[in-house]
Amino acid sequence: MDTTPSRLTVPGLGLLSQRKPKITASRKLLLKSLMLARAKECWEQELEEREAEKKRYLAERVPALQTRGLSLSALQDLCRDLHAKVEVVDEERYDIEAKCLHNTREIKDLKLKVLDLRGKFKRPPLRRVRVSADAMLRALLGSKHKVSMDLRANLKSVKKEDTEKERPVEVGDWRKNVEAMSGMEGRKKMFDAAKSPTTQ
Repeated sequence: MDTTPSRLTVPGLGLLSQRKPKITASRKLLLKSLMLARAKECWEQELEEREAEKKRYLAERVPALQTRGLSLSALQDLCRDLHAKVEVVDEERYDIEAKCLHNTREIKDLKLKVLDLRGKFKRPPLRRVRVSADAMLRALLGSKHKVSMDLRANLKSVKKEDTEKERPVEVGDWRKNVEAMSGMEGRKKMFDAAKSPTTQ
């Protein structure tokens, strides 16, 4: 049971009748049948145009054979020529079909790979790899470039004896040291002490 009112009341506009469809069902059916008839006419016309184009192309490419009045040897030569042309065309057709088949397979494989990568791609964990500078240069420049990058060549050599020597440390009363270093005399002693290791 339909409970919708046939008329709607809108404030300020008064009574509005229920909205009716602009096109009736019979009109829709008539328009649909007209559209189908027009589409059928266009399709038939397109088929006729294709057939005419095919005939015109064949007339240009394949002239009509004149076999009347030819001797047996001339007919045999004509047949050989036609067979040679047919073989060339068949080879081209086979090559094109093989290329198309290969391309379609490759496209299908690439689509599958793309789908796999979208769904299953995970970032691989990166590992630390220790590579020397020479190996890195060889990888970048190739094996024919012999560039050695010895980073230790320019370093200053340090003898172990110098580092292992312990400097004598004077242990004394710190108050005497502070009193001795105070004033101008103390500053002169500090200046002389700083100067003395370089002069030795």
